[in-house]
This record gives sequence, C-alpha cells and structure tokens, in this order.
Amino acid sequence: MAGTYALLVENHSLPRAAAFFDLDKTVIAKSSTLTFSKSFYQGGLINRRAVLRTAYAQFVFLAGGADHDQMERMRQYLSALCKGWNVQLVKEIVAETLHDLIDPIIYDEAASLIEEHHTAGRDVVIVSTSGAEVVEPIGELLGADRVVATRMVVGDDGCFTGEVEYYAYGPTKAEAVKELAASEGYDLDRCYAYSDSITDVPMLSSVGHPYAVNPDRALRREAVSRGWPVLVFNRPVRLKQRIPAFSLPPRPALVAAAAVGAAAATAGLVWYASRRRSAAAAAAESAAAGVVDRVIDRAAERFARI
Repeated sequence: MAGTYALLVENHSLPRAAAFFDLDKTVIAKSSTLTFSKSFYQGGLINRRAVLRTAYAQFVFLAGGADHDQMERMRQYLSALCKGWNVQLVKEIVAETLHDLIDPIIYDEAASLIEEHHTAGRDVVIVSTSGAEVVEPIGELLGADRVVATRMVVGDDGCFTGEVEYYAYGPTKAEAVKELAASEGYDLDRCYAYSDSITDVPMLSSVGHPYAVNPDRALRREAVSRGWPVLVFNRPVRLKQRIPAFSLPPRPALVAAAAVGAAAATAGLVWYASRRRSAAAAAAESAAAGVVDRVIDRAAERFARI
C-alpha cells in the first residue's frame, strides 16, 4: 500500500493479533442498514413513509453522527420496522443489491488497511451495530475473517419478531473484542481498532493501537485528549477499480442464496409488486395525493426525533 497509511501497520508475527473495524463511516461512507432502505421498499418490506424517514436518518447520520440517545431511538425504530419481515427475503434482497449499493461506497483507505493487516498476518474483524443479515455479506465482500453484528430474534415462521437477541453497541462491542481475544489467542496490546463514533470508545480503549476515523466531534476531543491518531478517509472507490492485487473473496453464502432462493425471491418480489398494484392499492393511491402530502409533513416533523 502506498501513501501515509502504509506507515500505520507494522509487521508482527507472533503472538496473534487482529484489527477490529467499525463499519459505518469507518469502512463504508454511509450507514449500512439505511443504505438498503430503497431496496427494501422495492421488495415490499417498507412503505414510502419509512423510506422518507430512513433517508432523513441517513442525512442526520452523515451530517454529524448520532449520539447515544439518537442511536437508541434509531434502534427502537428499526426493530419495530423490521417486525414481521421474512428473514430469507431480506437476505435475498441484500445479496441481489450488495454490489450495486455497497461496493461504490467502500473507502479506499479502509480497503488498503484491511489488505495491510492481512499481509501482516492479522485477522480482520468487522464489529458493527447493524444487523447480521446486512453486515455478514459486507464482511465477506471485504474479505473479513470474522463479523460481530446485532442479531434479531427470528420466530418459528422465519420472520423477525421485533426483539433484539444481541445488540452490538457501545460496551458490548468491547466485550465481544475481549471474548474473541480469549478464544482466538489475540494479544490485545498488539491489536488495532478503528471507529468514527464516541460510542466506540470502550472498543478503542481495549486495544493497544486505537485509531479515530472520520471522528464525530466527541470522539475527536477524546482522541486528542488520549493521544490517539486521527485518520481521514474520504475516497470511496469500487473494489474492482483498486489495485489488481485486491481479489474479492469467494461468497458461497451469497451464491447459494441466489441459486437456491432464486425462485422464491422472484415469487416474493412479484407477489409484493402485485399487491402494490392491486385494485385497492391503486384506488387508495389515486385518492390519496393530498393525504400523502400531509403524511410527508407529519413524517418530516417526526424526523427530528429520530
């Protein structure tokens, strides 16, 4: 890797070490979950109002990050939103749109660091608050060795219940890092961690080489006070446009989902499209032009509370 970031990664052999990466605004330029909102809308999982609300949440996230209270409200909103979603359909929609949506927003600097850590013999672990159904395919795309992500409860019917089984956030991320270190034999003093958010201070504090990446204001202040390096990533680039040496890892899970579930995905999307085009829906659409405007206004008023 050429440039400044080549100097950040030293080559160690033993004992084992890892590099822990937050995902959103650290490895990719947007919120991974919110990026798929349009695809979920097209797949019939969410309505127009939800698209507007998640779009605004994305804007708030990009403009200045989100503090603990905002993240908690967003968690509650997204948990309620996905209640009843068919998990297999979610995975299929993510698999079908992953490269179009995520590949263009991967930071070149982050991809270079991932390569350098692998070259130095370290495992790469993505640790994200977003859901596993989104984070795991992104981890495979990036060539990560492991993924830690939020997990939702799935009912006997194969749908999300709206309850959270494991929330990868704040101190929980630090606990996951320590548990992985114990099980995999990582020397935390020789490990690296990267994040943009003040809520990830516990994770950053748990390793010997913490880095603040595109930090929010609170994390920037914390990094300065602790003497942590601050990095700026600002070059999103498609992986295939990077150096030829970068090779995408095999994605058996995504291939299997696309092959085995192709018929089900097609049937599901056609069913959702048909439902939206039903006579009742068409009548409601034609009669609701003014209502939609009022809904958008009310949604806009609520956006500030996300």
